[in-house]
Amino acid sequence: MRRSIRLVAPLAAAALLVGCTTTDPYSGETQRSQTGTGAAIGAAIGAAAGALSGDGSTSRRDRALIGAAVGAAAGGGIGAYMDKQEEQLRQDMQGTGIGVDRRGDDIVLNMPSQVTFGFDSSDLTMSASNALNNVASVLQQYPDTRVNIAGHTDSTGDAGYNQRLSERRANAVGNYLARSGVSSGRLYMTGYGENQPIASNESEQGRAQNRRVEITLTPIQERFQQQ
Repeated sequence: MRRSIRLVAPLAAAALLVGCTTTDPYSGETQRSQTGTGAAIGAAIGAAAGALSGDGSTSRRDRALIGAAVGAAAGGGIGAYMDKQEEQLRQDMQGTGIGVDRRGDDIVLNMPSQVTFGFDSSDLTMSASNALNNVASVLQQYPDTRVNIAGHTDSTGDAGYNQRLSERRANAVGNYLARSGVSSGRLYMTGYGENQPIASNESEQGRAQNRRVEITLTPIQERFQQQ
């Protein structure tokens, strides 16, 4: 077992060097390539699994190399898929006020309340509807993702009312995407009320950040395993 670990360690380290940095053409920010990172992680996991498998007819080193290659292909496939989707969303969300954040293989769209809803309302604004049309178009091009829609409020007022408002807002976004052609089977709507703040509720600026809807796009792992 120790020999296997000593063998896998340099392979995993080498695989992690596959990750590289790129420059976002829309924001100018330097980012780590998620394709390279996904391939590197897949290679490391594949190398470990390969080294520890087999019946002895193939050397541990060979099994590790085979596993690394298979793992890199699988990880790179997800990373490349999400990279392309992220690039399209960044382009389409320019000027809408909706933020695009990459978290590992997930893509998070942050829709602040001033863009999406009026005060104490779950009716989408015209600007929000226009932005969601673009989101729906991208989602139809990339069907191998789950779409998790989370509604959030600040802590002003009754907690129970805030919970219901967050649910109505999440449902409003999800229902709009469904009407715009996104399969309802991909959509998961949840309201969190005031329970997941991202800023202090002691200031208006903080409360404004907490009033939001987040759309998290997550790759459907089993779809990539079948490819």
